[in-house]
Amino acid sequence: MTQNSGDTPRGLMFALGAYVFWGFLPLYMKMLSHISAAEVVAHRVIWSVPIAAVVLIVIRRTGDLSAALRNPRMLAMGCVTAALVSVNWGIYVWAISADRTLDAALGYYINPLFSVALGAIFLRERLTRAQMVAIALAACAVAVLTISAGTVPWAALTLTITWGFYALAKKQLPIGPNQGFLLEVLILLVPALAYATWLGLTGQGQFMAGDARNTWLLLGCGAVTAIPLMLYANGAKGLQLTTIAVLQYVAPTMIFLCAVLVFKEPFGQARMIAFPMIWTALVIYSVSMFRQMRSRDKVGP
Repeated sequence: MTQNSGDTPRGLMFALGAYVFWGFLPLYMKMLSHISAAEVVAHRVIWSVPIAAVVLIVIRRTGDLSAALRNPRMLAMGCVTAALVSVNWGIYVWAISADRTLDAALGYYINPLFSVALGAIFLRERLTRAQMVAIALAACAVAVLTISAGTVPWAALTLTITWGFYALAKKQLPIGPNQGFLLEVLILLVPALAYATWLGLTGQGQFMAGDARNTWLLLGCGAVTAIPLMLYANGAKGLQLTTIAVLQYVAPTMIFLCAVLVFKEPFGQARMIAFPMIWTALVIYSVSMFRQMRSRDKVGP
């Protein structure tokens, strides 16, 4: 994605809407905490398909999807991104239901720094000293949490790793973001339907199983999954990279506030040390990135 010449009100509205939507998502997922994460993910997939399909029909881009479905290489790449995003969704849903929302916030805070590291490893992008300091600080924060708890914060790290590799793989997928999202959920649709059907037949499922509230909440999973992803995809087209870089901290900050203020998750001494380290690392990373962009603007194309 190249840097745009300026921010548009439409782009800002879409992108900010997506991040705020993601920030409030834990409140919705908490209402589903009595349902297994696997069943929730299955319904996120199932009910995202009609929403994503309607969007493509409205914008008249179904031809791109048809071409992708006939392209073995694109299908294989779609399988990779679909697998990564499904694991990410599963860990996220589990973290909310298991009162580990702070781990989810931590995972998405670390993600920009992990993406920079992936760029250096796989795309041979050069790291500045400031970026290396930021990554080192984030690693130290994870070490503090690991030593304190006696175990690696695997939920946070899994969210970071799966979303980081998802974003990296998504860049290599030669298809538009809306078409790519529908391709992913179509790939996941068959196993999702098979699993949901098996749950229903064995009496283990919560969909249409007597409690209407559960049924409506699972139906709503499609909307809360597809809408923010598509808002973001369309908003990013009308924003500069610097604006997107600032906005990406809105969602984990709101998730963090939900965890502490709404869910009352304990914010112990280790987290009091680790989270400020992460925030400091993100400030260092952001300042370095802004300086790089200004230097490129001065030099010109």
